[in-house]
Amino acid sequence: MTTMPSASTLRRFAFALLLVVSGCSNMSKPGPQSVAGMSPDATVSMTEIMAGGAEGGKGTLNFQGHSHQFQLVGGVTGGGGAADTKATGEVYNLHSISDFKGLYTQSSGGPGFVKSGASDLWLRNAAGVVLHLKGTQEGVSLSLGREEILIEVL
Repeated sequence: MTTMPSASTLRRFAFALLLVVSGCSNMSKPGPQSVAGMSPDATVSMTEIMAGGAEGGKGTLNFQGHSHQFQLVGGVTGGGGAADTKATGEVYNLHSISDFKGLYTQSSGGPGFVKSGASDLWLRNAAGVVLHLKGTQEGVSLSLGREEILIEVL
């Protein structure tokens, strides 16, 4: 008897496929220069938990006077470890809530271990939305030099 994979398994497979595809394309690295002269369009807060190679989290986007809940999958490509991350930040170049979803990436350099401490990430999705996240991580994770977060608005 054949059983169908769960929605969670299918979501993880789709995310893994996105990681492979996104590794083949690289937009310019987001950073302060990418939002020079712009004011934030929204704010965001999120939490992410990594256990082994599985990652997930949730967050809130505050945009145009409304709060929107979202979930996220991803983090450090090819990584693993055990970490709990909390972050808040600003969102730039967001014109519509539908532009917020998607895969956000940042090339952060070479591989290595990321230990507990403060973080400052600049991520961008295919719609051009830029997240500037500041937060803290407790625990240890392995980075292969590229952060990727898949956001789904609920």
